[in-house]
Amino acid sequence: MHAPSKHTSAASTQPQRRALREPLWVRVLIRITSLSFLGIFLLLPLITVFYEALREGFGAYLASFRDPAALSAIKLTLLAAGISLPLNLVFGLAAAWAIAKFEFWGKNFLTTLIDLPFAISPVISGLVFVLLFGAQGWFGPWMSAHDFKVIFAVPGIVLATVFVTFPFVARELIPLMQEQGTEEEQAALSLGANGWQTFWYVTLPNVRWALLYGVILSNARAMGEFGAVAVVSGSIRGKTNTIPLHVEVLYNEYHFVAAFAVASLLALLALVTLVIKTLLERKIQQQMANSVSDSDAEVSETAVKAPTEASVVARNVSLAVWTRGFEFETAVPT
Repeated sequence: MHAPSKHTSAASTQPQRRALREPLWVRVLIRITSLSFLGIFLLLPLITVFYEALREGFGAYLASFRDPAALSAIKLTLLAAGISLPLNLVFGLAAAWAIAKFEFWGKNFLTTLIDLPFAISPVISGLVFVLLFGAQGWFGPWMSAHDFKVIFAVPGIVLATVFVTFPFVARELIPLMQEQGTEEEQAALSLGANGWQTFWYVTLPNVRWALLYGVILSNARAMGEFGAVAVVSGSIRGKTNTIPLHVEVLYNEYHFVAAFAVASLLALLALVTLVIKTLLERKIQQQMANSVSDSDAEVSETAVKAPTEASVVARNVSLAVWTRGFEFETAVPT
């Protein structure tokens, strides 16, 4: 059988390349459709927010933030995010480390639980907290007897915020930790490092960008959460309203400039989050590419060493056989 010639292979690849190339008008239509979609559903609402916020001048824009209710909403939002972020960071880091580095019973169940907030509506999660900690809930009578409030108070808002935001850190860390493997940790342990030293000096530096990426996404979701917080807060103006809830109250009262001014804070947060997210994605991609290249280098080094070791063994065997043959020839008389 004759091997296929270069002309045959080149001829076979040309129809494949033509099949992957769309006509010019199709490519232009796809680009126009994509840009139009982004312009209508992303850029236009963003421009509208800032236009309506500054419609009556910069003075009216700043006056919207001097309202005590607006200041209270901003403080409560920062408080809820400030409490939920460290909790999410600790839980996400511990869960990702356990799932990616160890094998244990219930690992798949833990992974499923991490994805639970993505599958449940935030309103439903808020109703669950009301059924648990409300006045008529399971723990409501006991908390009322001890004068401790969760629903329509700050603890309920923090609980709802933590629930809807805790998957972000873990979900960013798990793929990266699984890609990196456990070789570096095992090497550190073999050199005498304890568990804490291994985590602090080996594991954590390798995932710092992904960890920061998850924290940024978790913070953006915490400050912009509406559904779950609306259910557990009661929307008490000046007390349990966060920024999204305060925007809704202002809009329903026809204070459009103030509503869009406060909403512009969330829009600015979204823009900052987008910029940081893009930068961190590049860092994470570089880190994963470096880990993959290191693994490929180790595999190549092993592949190079294997033939070398095999040739050394073969040479030693042949030398031993030749020596034995020589000894046999000298021992037998002619």
